[in-house]
Order: sequence, then C-alpha cells, then structure tokens
Amino acid sequence: MMIWIPLLPLLVAVLLTLVRPTPRVAAGLAITGIGGASGLALDLFVRVAANRPTGPVVIDWLPGFNLSLAADPLAAGTALMVACVSLLVFIYSTGYMAGDPRAARFFAFLSLFAGAMLGLVLAGDLLALFVSWELVGLASYLLIGFWFHRPEAAAAARKAFLTTRVGDIGLFAGLIWLHSISPIQFTFFNLSHDPSVAPLLTQTPVPIPLALSLLLFLGAMAKSGQFPLHVWLPDAMEGPTPVSALIHAATMVAAGVFLVARTFPLFSSGGPGDPALAVIAWTGALTALFAALIAVAQNDIKRILAYSTISQLGFMMLALGVAGPAVAMLHLVGHAFFKALLFLGAGSVIHCAHGEQDIRRMGGLRRTMPSTFATYAVGMSALSGVPIFFCGFWSKDAILHAAHAWPISQGPFWMACAAALLTSFYMTRQMCLVFGGTPRHPTPHPHESPASMVGPLWVLALASILFSLVATPAWPWFEAFLNGHAAPLDLARIAEAGFLKIALASAALALGGIGLGWAIYRKAFPLTASDPLARRFPRLHRALENRLYIDEFYGATLLPGVRGLARLCAGLDRWLWDGLVRVTAAICRGLSISAHGLDEAGINDGVDRGCAQLHASGARIDRAPGRNAQSYLRWVALGVAVTVAFLLWIR
Repeated sequence: MMIWIPLLPLLVAVLLTLVRPTPRVAAGLAITGIGGASGLALDLFVRVAANRPTGPVVIDWLPGFNLSLAADPLAAGTALMVACVSLLVFIYSTGYMAGDPRAARFFAFLSLFAGAMLGLVLAGDLLALFVSWELVGLASYLLIGFWFHRPEAAAAARKAFLTTRVGDIGLFAGLIWLHSISPIQFTFFNLSHDPSVAPLLTQTPVPIPLALSLLLFLGAMAKSGQFPLHVWLPDAMEGPTPVSALIHAATMVAAGVFLVARTFPLFSSGGPGDPALAVIAWTGALTALFAALIAVAQNDIKRILAYSTISQLGFMMLALGVAGPAVAMLHLVGHAFFKALLFLGAGSVIHCAHGEQDIRRMGGLRRTMPSTFATYAVGMSALSGVPIFFCGFWSKDAILHAAHAWPISQGPFWMACAAALLTSFYMTRQMCLVFGGTPRHPTPHPHESPASMVGPLWVLALASILFSLVATPAWPWFEAFLNGHAAPLDLARIAEAGFLKIALASAALALGGIGLGWAIYRKAFPLTASDPLARRFPRLHRALENRLYIDEFYGATLLPGVRGLARLCAGLDRWLWDGLVRVTAAICRGLSISAHGLDEAGINDGVDRGCAQLHASGARIDRAPGRNAQSYLRWVALGVAVTVAFLLWIR
C-alpha cells in the first residue's frame, strides 16, 4: 500500500490534465487524492512507530537500476508531515483560488507537486530520489509561473528553474560518481554498510569523499536556498500564496535538508570534525544571519516570510553540521507547521486587503480579522522562539545547544544567536505594522476570510503548539523515533546545567527581540513617513532593503558571461554545425551529379520536393496534439499513466 501514497496525487494530476473538469470538481478530486495519501501516510507512520515490519517496495526499471520506496522512521515521519500540510493547503486553496478561471489547472499542478514530494521523501534509493527531485523542480516552475500573464511571475519561474539547475548538476554529478564507485544497486538501507562504499569513505585521502559530499551538498544548497544560491526563493513569492505556503515554506525547500539527512553517512565518514560537516555548519550559520538581516528591512509581507524561510533553512543546515539529522529534522517538521501557518495567514491578509502586500499600507487588521490575527500570533511566537509553549523554542534551543558544544568553532553559535534575535525583531515589526495601530491605508469593506481559509489556520496553530510536546527535551520522543529506540520522560534533563543555560539564553534572545521591535514599532508611523530604522541608519537600511545588492552583483558579473556563452553556442550552431551539414550536402550533390549525369537543377528540384514533403509531414504532426504546450503535456501525462499502469500490472 505504500506505493499509493505518492501515486494517488500523481494519478489525480494526470486525470485533471487529461479531463479538465470544472474548478469545483477539480478541487474535490485533488482534496480526495491528497486526503487518501494522508490516511495512508498516517497508517504507515503508526506501523513504523509500532516497530511493525514494513519492507521496501522495489520496482524493476532498467537492468541494474531499480526504483524503491523506503519505510524507515525518517521517511514515515516526513511523509506524514508533507501529506498533512498539503491537505490543509489544498483545502485553503479552494477559498483562495475561488473565481480564478484556471483553478482546475492549479489543482493539477498542486497534485503533481504533492505526489512528487511524497515520492522524494519515501524514496528508498538515490535514483528514485533524483527522479522525484526533478519532478518537484518541474512542479515548482509551473506553480511559481502559474500567473504567467504577469511578467514578474514568468521571470521568477525562470529564475527559480535555472538557479536550482545549478545545484541539480552538482547533485547529478555526485550520483554518477557514487554509482561508479559502488556499481551494485545501493539503497538508503545499506548506504553506510555497502562493502564497496565503506573503503572509499574510510581509507582513501580526504579530498575524494569531501568532493563527493560537496557535490551532493550543492544540490541541497540550491533547493534549500542556501547562500549564495538563495536568490530564487524571494522572487518565487510571485506565485499564488498557497504555493508559497506549501512549496517554499513547508516542503520543497526542505528537500535539501532532507537530502543531507538521508545521505548523512556520506557526510559524516570522518566523524564530528569531518570537513564536509564543517562546510555545512558554516554555510547554514552564514545563511541564517544573512537572510535575517535582509528580512529586517523588507516591506512585502511575503518577502519577509521568504527571507525568514531562508534563515530557518540555515538553522537546519547548521543543525546537520553540528548535531546530525535528528535535531535538524525536529526543526524541519516544526517549521513546516508554523511557517505554513504564517504564509497562509499572509494570504488571508492579502485576500482581505484586495491584493495589497506592502505592510506599510496596512494596520489595525486585528479588529477586522480576529481569527487571522490570533493564529498569526501563534505562528509568529513559534518562529520567534517564545519559550515553553511553542515548538520553535525547543527545536531552536536544541540547535543552539549543539552549536555551543561544537568543538571546531564558536563562530556558528554566535551567528545563530544574532539570527535568533533578529528573527523575533522583524516578526514583531511585521505584527505591529499589519495588525497593530490604526489603518494607514483604509481597505474598502474589510472582512475576515472564509471558513475554508480560516479552518486550516486554526489546525496549523494547534499543531504548532502541540508539537512542542514532541520537541521538549524532557521527552525526546522524536529523536528516539528517528533512531529507533524508546524515549522515556526525563524531567531531570531540563535541569542539566548546560541545557538550562542555553535555554535561558534562547528565551532571552526571543523576548529581547520582541521587546526591541515593540519599542520601535508599537506606535504606527504615518504612511508618508519613513521607517524608524531608515531614519536612524539610512545607508544600512537602504542596503538591506535592496537585499545587499546580491542580484545586482550577479547581473553585473555572471549574467554577461552567460549571455556571451549563449551567443557563442548560437554562433557555433548556426555557422559551424549547420555549415558542416551544408558542406556535406554540397559534396553529396556533387557526387550524385558526377555519378548519374544529372544536372544540378534536377538535383536541386528533387531535394526541394523532399524538403517540402518533410515540412508537410511535420506540420501534420504538429497539428495533431494541438500545437500548444498544454496539449503536449496531456500526451505526456497519458504516456506516464500508461507506463505506471503497465509497471503495476507486471508486478
């Protein structure tokens, strides 16, 4: 039954692409598909938690290559999170996308993404993971550019697709290298015990496994928006808000973290001081601080959350480098709940404000949107790390504790502390400007969002609170679940001197940032006035508002080189390769004339007639599918459906 978890939403995506029903029917089919996948994911999680044997599902694909699905604790726990968050986002989308004439296509793309992401987290081998990885990238491209009639959305989709391809090239090269080292079919179950891989990781010079690990990490950097490959994620906010909540907050951007956690034996072959882990830790710490600084000066409600997502992904990478998969996955799951809550809450605000996203033009919405305000406050508290009752506090505290105990350097710890302080500050700024004070730009007919949008907000808010019971160090259940052993309740663990000291410091950072933000922004400034920080630090604020000019730097340095390379390739294609074809054709024509005694006019006439027939055949082929991308996709979807049905039948 495990194979049906990713297959149900994928089949719904194929059906919606082929049939094109009404938006209401499409929404119902999509929710039914992801609802069934959620039920199966819950059943798988319960069976794995109860230590009931659940073997891998293996599909014969090509000689020497199989596609398999895993059912270990890491896969089961992550799949349940992805399925549940996806279900809530699907339900939310029925209200948010109401009235959009292309809503049926939206649910088809959303189902494609959900199925691909579930396939990624359940993949039992590197090949299956890479196939799902690429499908996730395709679905992300389609959803970011869903409103393709807007130039900003189309440009953002291209930017996301091309930037993540940089990382995918590294990942693909790493997979090829790893397979050449270990020609036998390796899976995640025996990756650390494969007899042909282990000698490489323990007996060869350091640069070989380090380079292999860094190639895999390059793919994780691009997908999870780590500096300097983070530039695509803020622009991806041009897509519909449910897309931001599902793909660019809860699931897809966490795929890079999941990849490193999945292949962690390759990164940790040299022990805690492995150079690959040091690279991951420093990259994560730098990304967390860098993105938090930029978020302080942003004014678009979704871009603030986008940079917040980049910062929290940096925390997860830092956790992988200094503590291992358990702490990183703990923060990943908790972050999925409260960041999806924040993005959906932002969508509710945008829905009320009739598309307005500038927080300087909002204010006073706590009165007109009480449910959105209450749930958004829960998400803000969890992200900021407000102590005791919110899961973000416990998981971030675990990261800081591990970073403080890291024997290599204290640098990442202090960078993470600064990022934690800034996080609570910019989230307090956002809360004050959006919900506090009085309206600075009155919205006509303000109202609360419909129940289909508010309901998922309350569920996610409740999950952000209840997950703190799993994340608390007194009951390290989640860590024990991933490691496959029992976790007794241990209240004495909280009283440990080192743990208590870091916990108090983490709480002080969260509350200090909230207090600082409240002191500066509790009084709403007029719409015509500048931000208080901009008045106090104009040059620094301008640099942060312009995202430290990273995009401009790429535009001035990398893009000219890329354009020059593109022109060179176009010139080679036109003059060299086409020239060779023309020369070959001329030689053949000359030989034909000399051999058969025909004049050149007759040869040319025969060639022209042949070309005309080929052109007419091509035109008929082009007309058959309908001469547009959507029709081509339907034929591709039909081929995928037939292939999947055949694979299931031969099993």
